[in-house]
Amino acid sequence: MPSASPAHGRKVIAVVLLVPLLAALALWAFAWPAARTAPRDLPLGVAGPAATAAPLDRQLRAQDGAFDVHRYADEAAARAAIEDRVVYGAVVAAPDGPRVLTASAASPVVAQLLRQAVKAQAPQAARVTEVDVAPAPAADPRGAALSSSVLPLAIAGVAGGSVVTLLRLRGVRAAGALLAASAVVGVVAAALAHSWLGVLTGDWWAEAGVLGLSSLAVGATVAGCAALLGPAGIGVGALLMVLLGNPFSGVASAPELLPEPVGSLGQLLPPGAGGTLLRSVAYFDGARAAAPALTLTVWALLGLTAVLLGARRGRRTTTAPERTTEPTRAPLPVG
Repeated sequence: MPSASPAHGRKVIAVVLLVPLLAALALWAFAWPAARTAPRDLPLGVAGPAATAAPLDRQLRAQDGAFDVHRYADEAAARAAIEDRVVYGAVVAAPDGPRVLTASAASPVVAQLLRQAVKAQAPQAARVTEVDVAPAPAADPRGAALSSSVLPLAIAGVAGGSVVTLLRLRGVRAAGALLAASAVVGVVAAALAHSWLGVLTGDWWAEAGVLGLSSLAVGATVAGCAALLGPAGIGVGALLMVLLGNPFSGVASAPELLPEPVGSLGQLLPPGAGGTLLRSVAYFDGARAAAPALTLTVWALLGLTAVLLGARRGRRTTTAPERTTEPTRAPLPVG
């Protein structure tokens, strides 16, 4: 029986070490942020006359940096701030007891947390009332459908970038295929989420654009990594977008509920930026959409640029003239 070669033994050792490492990385990326969910500088408003609002302000600021408190003169100003996505909610100091303004469309988890925090701080005799200024759609009251859309869009982007690479599309053709596929993804996803499920309630074409741009940012990045690094680039792009981008996105809760620097880092990756932009477009008329839109655009442009540069580099390699050495001819005999 032939003995295993040293090369086969090294491959077995690599598999034995690599698989547990990937498993540990996946558990860290998904489980650690979920286990450490808590408010960290969560933007929150306090409204009302200074005499009655000051105690609420002090109570919230005293909670070890959990809340980033914004002061507003009255309830109308607090409502406007919630609708503009400046704060997630607000507490209004009223004579008959505190009034909690929430925005379940921004984050059902934060809305529940805010209700619990105010009820815990309010005197026993006080009556706490709640008003949902920006409610989540009736078809998705807990935001589960919206948060579930992040991973499929990331997978669609990874699949698009992988298919373009495996089909050996290069340069302009690859970029055109990525753009066309992302546009179709946006239309199909909007048809499913908006027209069929009813979990998105904003402008249909704006939502389709966001969904398509999110897919393009992921797909172009994967294809760009593959164009520059070879087939291994597919794995690099997939790990970045799915293994880190999905759990760091904060779409299921809020970026400010994730441990740092995960919350901030997640908003710099396409899944997190795409989820934030989709929420703004679907429920808040595009409020605070500029930053995540810019993030997605930068990723898409960088990826497409890498695809084009990779094609030019490949052309130079294949068309470089080969240097040949003319064989030395023996001199003809004279005479």
